[in-house]
Amino acid sequence: MQKLLILLCVVFGLGQVNAQEEQAYRFTLEEAITFALDSNYTAINARRDIARAIKQKWETTATGLPQISANIQYQNFIKQPVSLLPAAAFDNRESTVSTVEEFFGLTRTDSPVPPEGFIPVVFGTQQQATATATLNQLIFDGSYLVGLQAAKAFLDFSENAAEKTQLEVRRGVINAYGSVLLADELASIFRSNKEKLEKNLFEAQKIFENGLNEQEEVEQLEITLLEISTQLANAERYTVIARQMFNVALGIDVNTPVTLTETLDDLADQNIQLGALETNLNMEENIDYKIAYNLTEQRSLELKLEKSRALPQLTAFVNYGTQAFSDDFSFFDSDQRWFQQSLFGVNMNIPIFSSGNRGAKTQQARIALDQAETQLEETVQNIQLQFDTAKSNYKFSVESYDNAKMNLNLAERIERKNQTKFDEGISSSFELRQAQLQLYTAQQQYFNAMLNVINSKAELDTIINSNILNNN
Repeated sequence: MQKLLILLCVVFGLGQVNAQEEQAYRFTLEEAITFALDSNYTAINARRDIARAIKQKWETTATGLPQISANIQYQNFIKQPVSLLPAAAFDNRESTVSTVEEFFGLTRTDSPVPPEGFIPVVFGTQQQATATATLNQLIFDGSYLVGLQAAKAFLDFSENAAEKTQLEVRRGVINAYGSVLLADELASIFRSNKEKLEKNLFEAQKIFENGLNEQEEVEQLEITLLEISTQLANAERYTVIARQMFNVALGIDVNTPVTLTETLDDLADQNIQLGALETNLNMEENIDYKIAYNLTEQRSLELKLEKSRALPQLTAFVNYGTQAFSDDFSFFDSDQRWFQQSLFGVNMNIPIFSSGNRGAKTQQARIALDQAETQLEETVQNIQLQFDTAKSNYKFSVESYDNAKMNLNLAERIERKNQTKFDEGISSSFELRQAQLQLYTAQQQYFNAMLNVINSKAELDTIINSNILNNN
């Protein structure tokens, strides 16, 4: 029994390890983008918006198709209504009452005495049942035709909105991926710098203890070490946050372990494509233009809808029903008699005068269309401005990256020279500290420059939108 329990614990433990391994992910940037386009929370809801628009389009279409409804009714008169027959219609009131009741199948009532000259009677039976089925068909309705076009336009809008969401998800994943790599690189650099500073401080402390330098030499290094320690702690905290933000962009739990298989240098090299600066802007491919143009289509259809309300509406119907009458509940008896009925009809509704109501709505729709067209023109200008700005920013980021790379090489050489001089005792800790701070600044600028190249290229791609989603 004890061996069995041990075996179960081992199996359960392995299952837990396998489950944790299954939850771990490894991504290149392109793999992360592909994953996020499918699993990102906003992207999922965007696909649901498209599905809802498709159903709404069918809902609109179905209103012009045959509609069948059924009605079943049962009535039981607790107290049947009384009708008065004029006695003057008969030669002798008293002698003809029984004859009238017998002829019409009526029932005498014991209600209060009726007015002079009338005979109180009750028509029909106490209970009745009715079953009717009706077919309605829309023959012509201008608003229905416009509604079909509007449903299609709404579907186009939902698809464009989903495409914009995908572009934003792509850009967000690129930014988050690069941010994680940047945080890791900075933490690694700060950790390496801290180790080197600790070594320098240890050596300076020993030299001071031997009386070969002043205490200020030690204190200068202590200040630098404190600054680097603070930056390292902040970088390590930001690394955790950056990974959580990346997980959210992917659409997975924030605590799920994820391994990034590319480096910041790799991505920077991949995104230095100066040929992109020669790319022309195709306005119709831009997603913001598509959405703005779609808005003008919807406003145009709203104007057509208001105009169509002045047209006649033509509908037709046909129904079939059956009725049964009885003083007792015998509607399910085999000998119950049912009376059939059927009706066909056509109805035309012609709007004639609305006291200016339709005209006012039409004018409002026309003004809304004018506003949408103005917004479209403004969107065109803004997109052009964004494109020019994105190209300028991308070119500047590449130039800044090249400069940062050269500055880093210079700062490394200067720091190495000062480190050698310090080790040989011909340079003070103050001079070494200045060279180290210059190096640390150059390192951060270099890594940030790489991230700026990646993000600015993503921004340019988003504006151009030259089928970049199909390439992932």
